[in-house]
Amino acid sequence: MDFDPVLLARLQFAFTIIFHIIFPSFTIGLSAYIATLGVIWIRTGNDAYQVLMRFWTKIFAVSFAMGVVSGIVLSYQFGTNWSRFSVATGNVLGPLLGYEVLTAFFLEATFLGVLLFGFKKVPPWLYVMSAAVVAVGTSISAFWILSTNSWMQTPAGHEIRDGVAFPLDWFAIVFNPSFPYRFAHMLNAAYLTTGFVVLAVGARYLMAGKNIAEGRIMLRMAIGLTAILAPLQLILGDQHGLNTLQHQPIKIAAMEAHWDGSKPGDFHIFAWPDEKAGMNRFELSIPKGASLILTHKMNGLFPGLLSVPEADRPPVKTVFFAFRIMVGIGMIMIAAALLGAFLWWRGTLFEQRWYLRVVAQGWWMGFVAVIAGWVVTESGRQPWIAYHILRTADATSPVLGATIAGTLALFVLAYGVVFSFGIYYINRLIAQGPRGGDTHEPANFSASPISAARQEGREAIQKGGS
Repeated sequence: MDFDPVLLARLQFAFTIIFHIIFPSFTIGLSAYIATLGVIWIRTGNDAYQVLMRFWTKIFAVSFAMGVVSGIVLSYQFGTNWSRFSVATGNVLGPLLGYEVLTAFFLEATFLGVLLFGFKKVPPWLYVMSAAVVAVGTSISAFWILSTNSWMQTPAGHEIRDGVAFPLDWFAIVFNPSFPYRFAHMLNAAYLTTGFVVLAVGARYLMAGKNIAEGRIMLRMAIGLTAILAPLQLILGDQHGLNTLQHQPIKIAAMEAHWDGSKPGDFHIFAWPDEKAGMNRFELSIPKGASLILTHKMNGLFPGLLSVPEADRPPVKTVFFAFRIMVGIGMIMIAAALLGAFLWWRGTLFEQRWYLRVVAQGWWMGFVAVIAGWVVTESGRQPWIAYHILRTADATSPVLGATIAGTLALFVLAYGVVFSFGIYYINRLIAQGPRGGDTHEPANFSASPISAARQEGREAIQKGGS
């Protein structure tokens, strides 16, 4: 049997990065949520926020660990499967990835230790500050990773000598043309992903009639966040799309399955792109809709897929359908968030069991939307691994396809076992709830430093009055 080493190397990287992106897209938003809970606890003295903070910290720790494990594998693949890519771009991308470790990972790891083990050992302000530092660290990590990937999409600040990129302007490299749009879009997506997970867990508790106080807090905070960020994501996505049209027009053509650039583009609600015939079949479209969105003119023109040779086109079906999955889920999230805000305003949010039942099953939407978005981004860049610098087919290592197939099979097996246990443990934590399964009696907050101090103060006042 013949194995295509390029295809298998791409499949292996795609498999591992899809697993990896699940966890950062959750932990970036979750760390910010944990820090917010801590700040509210410090300001109000309400121990329900402290209980929620420690509950979500356990889930964060498991997710963070799985993200680290899956991320390490990716770094090794640059050397094993993509050595020619590393030679051609390592002068630029190597330092960027190194900055991520130096400025973010060490910061996260250090203060996560305080967050996990320091509740009874450090003052409350330091405990909450640790949560805030971890949240900042995850955002810094996203900054460098998005800068690295954005440079692969829109390279800048370099020169090519004998096929190798050499840095000239680090500011231009880091803040390359697509980076601000991609960073804002991805960071907002991470917060939305977490928001819908928190919303689902809170709704699940209310449906089950347990952890009522904590469930209501989760619902209010999640809806308050997503009702703002879900519509904002639509605006950020539009700006990101306009930037992509400027720098990667063929990616946009694949997203819209737009073949003839001499005609306005329709927005295809559904179509089946026929890449051999250079046309779409079974179209259900809004006439000139794509032109209106992308050029803000009904008769606006933008490049079509036929404007470049077939060898320079991305896989159209993959990009086209992944884009529609992302957009479709985004619209559902906007509707769910705004409907929740309306029910909250009406004062019926906690009583509308049909709404709770729906959002309790919607925890997965953010993850799928993020994965679909990354498929659009990475597949839409093909056949280039670094846009107009290095083709994917020229970037792989001289490794036999059978060897890559064997390691891919081992990855599938190992990831299936390890991550199944991790996800099982997260589900166990959620099932136990913020109070560790004690759902009927009031929570025991005696371990809280703030509660203890206030209780001592009350006792002192009572003794003085007597």
